[in-house]
Amino acid sequence: MRTFLEYVAEDIIKKYGNNLSRTAVVSPNKRVALFMDEYLAKQYGKPLWSPVYITISDLFRKYSNLEVGDQIKLICELHKSYRKVTNSDETLDHFYGWGQIMLSDFDDIDKNMAEPEIVFRNVSGLKELEDCSYLDNMQKAAILKFFGTVTSNKTKLKERFRKIWDKLFDIYLDFNSRLKEQGLAYEGAVYKTVVNDENVDFDFDRYLFVGFNLLQNVEKKLFDRLLKENKAKFYWDYDNSYVTSNNGHDIRNEAGYFIAQYLSHYPNELDRNNKDIYSNYNKEKSISYISAPTENVQARYIGEWLLEDDGRRIKDGRKTAVVMCDERLLNTVIHCIPEEVGKINITTGYPLSQTLFGSLLTDLIDLRIEGYNQQTGTFRLKYVNKILKHPFICYITERNNELINNINVVKRTYYPSSSDLKIDNGTTLLFRCLNNDAIVEDIMTWILDILKLIAANANKSVAAFRDPLFGECLFNTYTIVNRLIGLIREGDLNVKIFTIKRLIREIINTTTIPFHGEPAEGVQIMGVLETRNLDFNNILILSCNEGNMPKHVSDTSFIPYNVRKAHGLTTMDHKVAIYAYYFYRLLQRASDIGITYCNCTDGMSTGEMSRFMLQIMVESNHLIEKKSLKPGQEIMVREPFCIEKDASVIEKLLNTFDINRQEKHENTALITPSALNKYNRCPLSFYFSYVVGIKESVENDDNEIDPMTFGNIFHDAVREIYENEVEAHGTIIQESSLDSISKDNAYLNRIISQSFNENLFKAPENATPDYNGMQLINFNVIKTYIRQLLNIDKKLTPFSILGIEQDIVTPIEIRVNGKVLLNSNIGGRIDRIDSVIDETGINRIRIIDYKTGSKQIGKSLDSIEDIFSREQKNKDSHPDYYLQAMLYACIASKDENVNPMGYQVSPALLFIQHSSNEDFNPILKFSEPIYDIERYAEEFMRRIDGLLNEIFDQSIAFIPTSNTEICKYCPYVSMCGRVR
Repeated sequence: MRTFLEYVAEDIIKKYGNNLSRTAVVSPNKRVALFMDEYLAKQYGKPLWSPVYITISDLFRKYSNLEVGDQIKLICELHKSYRKVTNSDETLDHFYGWGQIMLSDFDDIDKNMAEPEIVFRNVSGLKELEDCSYLDNMQKAAILKFFGTVTSNKTKLKERFRKIWDKLFDIYLDFNSRLKEQGLAYEGAVYKTVVNDENVDFDFDRYLFVGFNLLQNVEKKLFDRLLKENKAKFYWDYDNSYVTSNNGHDIRNEAGYFIAQYLSHYPNELDRNNKDIYSNYNKEKSISYISAPTENVQARYIGEWLLEDDGRRIKDGRKTAVVMCDERLLNTVIHCIPEEVGKINITTGYPLSQTLFGSLLTDLIDLRIEGYNQQTGTFRLKYVNKILKHPFICYITERNNELINNINVVKRTYYPSSSDLKIDNGTTLLFRCLNNDAIVEDIMTWILDILKLIAANANKSVAAFRDPLFGECLFNTYTIVNRLIGLIREGDLNVKIFTIKRLIREIINTTTIPFHGEPAEGVQIMGVLETRNLDFNNILILSCNEGNMPKHVSDTSFIPYNVRKAHGLTTMDHKVAIYAYYFYRLLQRASDIGITYCNCTDGMSTGEMSRFMLQIMVESNHLIEKKSLKPGQEIMVREPFCIEKDASVIEKLLNTFDINRQEKHENTALITPSALNKYNRCPLSFYFSYVVGIKESVENDDNEIDPMTFGNIFHDAVREIYENEVEAHGTIIQESSLDSISKDNAYLNRIISQSFNENLFKAPENATPDYNGMQLINFNVIKTYIRQLLNIDKKLTPFSILGIEQDIVTPIEIRVNGKVLLNSNIGGRIDRIDSVIDETGINRIRIIDYKTGSKQIGKSLDSIEDIFSREQKNKDSHPDYYLQAMLYACIASKDENVNPMGYQVSPALLFIQHSSNEDFNPILKFSEPIYDIERYAEEFMRRIDGLLNEIFDQSIAFIPTSNTEICKYCPYVSMCGRVR
């Protein structure tokens, strides 16, 4: 197959010879130059003077003394004009989005040579239309139709629209005047200025216009002028299947709508009757429609498609193209290219908002604005954690995981200072202090410095070096930030930091990363727009859904449809016809065509194939093979493994739990109820936690307080209250004292604040941290819980406090197969020990464990056997609660310091949230309350001995639990192999 550009090159050589230095080849995009030079040299076979290649946009700019401003600068200037004309105080970030719409309208008016004063005519002058000779009847009818809809119902919205409409022409004039004073313009104004300037000398001998479709009126005027000077020649790329006439009336489908109108006025240099050039669409083709459930499945199909037929499509090199109707697929597509593809060439535009640099900019702004307190010089942990977990943090610091662990686990610092976060050069830069009166420029310069550091470190990274998307995105992000700094320094962007934050987000959402794709070698990865003028043998079109092809283009505009149509401005109809041309032109010379689409409704996808695909099925004679892709993924069931207790495992167990293996002053050998419960639930999780020593991850979030920290704050506050009470009035607690404490709001606030400082903020006792909303809520909930506890205790008064947050530990011999293997300690910390006289007059000791969570014992266990059973009959019975409370009670009943008088000891759980009921009794029960632990102690401790024997028995492996419900909440589930 010969390409369209090859025919163009042949014709150029035939007509103009080998000296093309005075010839300009004008095309819609830059890609033509990459191919044309090669085709010209191949056609001529000897050295020759190449023509000048120029895009239509660059052609206009070449002959203008005005410079096209970048969009950020243009919208900043448009915002100034808007505020001046309307006396509005609209901020730039709010204006930016619809400032783009206004700028697009102005651009469209100028490119189509419409009269802005007439387009923006005040609707109050409607009657003047009756006498306007400059409008034909069709234009009058279209505008009258629109005005009729506006004036028929004078709602506030329409009145506001009319007021803006009334000012648009004044904004247009002021905006153009403001730009002209600076030597600037937007693209449409440049076009209009050039074609209206009769003194412009178009200095090339000839201008060859190659591969155009829709022409704006300003382009038509240029073509007419050059045609009159005998300097313009035209090469049209189309197929007779959709363009069959010279007058624009006999058109097969919308793809040929525009070209059919131009052919008679701008004659084609190529022979329109040459079937090799213009009758390719109906030739035999292999066309496949491939449906897929997701976009990613389509992308993964690329590898299979390229490798088919022994890699024929790969061998075809640049004759093979993967075309994305949705450019957001680019990152996935790049990673789906098989290794067998030696070279790829990427030419497309990729949304910055879809890249990690877009999220990095947002995270940096949030860290500095919302995550930093300038008065205290501290950061909020939520934003610190977020930036330290960003994928690109590796290019700033290699010690981010160390820092995350330090501030979340070791120190649990909720408001770290810069000094807390500086562990290397990268973090010193990332968390450096800015002046308290930091201006926008300081923050933007700080972001720029971080981007420079990322660039420097990325140069050392093989992964970044191999990722073309990374480099392009970094460069464009750097350019945006640098440009904003320039505008700030020039005084064009005088805004507050919160405005710059919203402005950056607007810019991110509207910025596209261009990939130019030079040199044109290997398999081509392209967007739809980049395919213009290019032909391929093998094409795979991805995501060809309705909404992507044609592209769902918003018709948002200040100029309504009927007015646009009446004045010859671009409408939605034009845009659909443009995409139809892109689609059919891409297919016309290809012989091997695959078109994928998503057949599932998900998010923005409708699950419908493109209307153009349906047209091919209905109107063409091509046979279409239909295929369906499936994810091709099988659920991999990994069986959890067992850990045999070899010598090394036993050694670790002894080192952890044997008193004799530890120094006396460092004796930490302690078997806690938590350890026993963990083993009883799942022996394998006990191995990970207590043998290997893998700690559960703890991440602080300054917007939330985890249940453990919440409980610690409550426990410590209650301990402080009762310790103060015992110190002041003795161990016997009176109702009057508790009532006084409950009413003393300032006292409770001080106690709770101290506990917050100790457990949450890791701050000095007298520090006054800045509580956020969630922390204040938790503060008041804890205060409510404390008052609830005081009210419960008032009903028991007088009673005695025997211990608050007291450690109860007793030595224990652990035997395996009748022999003592080790000596250890068993026990833990009891929240409270008190002595009360019950309703029968018996003096009783209660071992109380506070529970601040929402879960309570829904159904009591029937016996001790149920505590140790691994078949959990009722998830609301909480055998772990029983084991802990009863173990503490058994130890305390034998402890002479706790129970010198030999009172009955009762295990109790005080559920603060559920203790307001009149019949609430915190004492645990089986069939009846456990008023005396001695009744159950012998059997309970025998079971404990059996559990310990099992833990240390070398012949019994650490096995995973058979109760998969436990796995749902296990932190080690991914390690053991059981899928969550």
